[in-house]
Amino acid sequence: MKLSQSLSRLGTESAFEVLARAGKLASEGRDIINLGIGQPDFQTPDHIVEAGVKALRDGAHGYTPANGLTALREAVAADLCRRHGAEVNPDNVIIQPGGKPTMFFAVLAFGEPGVEIMYPNPGFPIYESVIAYSGATPVPIALSEDQGFAFDAGTVLGQITDRTRLIIINSPANPTGGVTPKDQIDKLVAGLEDYPDVAILSDEIYSQMLYGGREHVSLLNYPQIRDRLIVLDGWSKTYAMTGWRLGFAVWPDKLVEPITRLCVNDHSCVNAATQHAGIAALEGPQDAVNDMVAQFDRRRQYIVEALNALSGVHCADPGGAFYVFPNIEGTGMDARTAQDRLLNDAGVATVAGTSFGAHGEGFLRLSYANSLENIEAAIDRIGKLL
Repeated sequence: MKLSQSLSRLGTESAFEVLARAGKLASEGRDIINLGIGQPDFQTPDHIVEAGVKALRDGAHGYTPANGLTALREAVAADLCRRHGAEVNPDNVIIQPGGKPTMFFAVLAFGEPGVEIMYPNPGFPIYESVIAYSGATPVPIALSEDQGFAFDAGTVLGQITDRTRLIIINSPANPTGGVTPKDQIDKLVAGLEDYPDVAILSDEIYSQMLYGGREHVSLLNYPQIRDRLIVLDGWSKTYAMTGWRLGFAVWPDKLVEPITRLCVNDHSCVNAATQHAGIAALEGPQDAVNDMVAQFDRRRQYIVEALNALSGVHCADPGGAFYVFPNIEGTGMDARTAQDRLLNDAGVATVAGTSFGAHGEGFLRLSYANSLENIEAAIDRIGKLL
């Protein structure tokens, strides 16, 4: 078989490869602590599960509109208004099976040979993967440890060329936990007035996971760019619903119809019962979310202090999400070597920083979406290996 050239440009998400390797070692009897996968270690709250079960029992077995149930899109718009104070028309909300389809569709909408698309590096690996797949040129926005892995608006604006069509930003960020402050977002939005043809994809999937008094700054609050803004969010992280595959995006008017057509061509619609569960998540009690974030915060404080006490390691304090991105240059190992030795020799699954782009060399990503007991044991193993 002769495959298309575009398929060879498609990358992957290494966290799933690490998960598979860790699972294989565990099946062979090894004791593995997994700090690699970005998945809450909590159960989906009971009232959400019951809503999904009830929907199935009540006969929600058929297709739904390609853009999602009206009631769910209205619930999303109401939730965004409550959280961000931003008015959103439910007609601009499209429900999708997770967050990745939004990334894929946004890049497909703008990417083609001869075009540049900017993305954070280190950043979620699917950004660079789908940009390359589209034929566009991936242009990294370098994120540095000394700036808390937040982007510098002046640097971003200085990289725009006449070929730039889309800029992807992510705050709070995967893999670093970095949170971009409001002054930099203000500066970016103001500077984009000089580039009216450049669109923005703001990945805000971790918007409810912030620590140390930080507040989320949604790009929905900048009306001057709403006509070219795509905002990605969803249920996976906030409600521990990764396996339900439910996400949403707010799209500008001119993209609603073509993106809905992409949905029809790609997945028809999101399964009906999951959408009913999504309504229950947004409209029901939020106690479980608050409790989960509070536990993440306690783990965050522990793991940052513990990593900084290890020889050859220093770790910036992440402002959001549930990841730390420690600098391991002092250990004398590169990122991939450290990842492999920690898994094979210490039984701790982590992800090499280079899995998130070239600027991730010298770093590891550790997820603290695991019990404090397991995190303590993992740090002990890492310390003994070092």
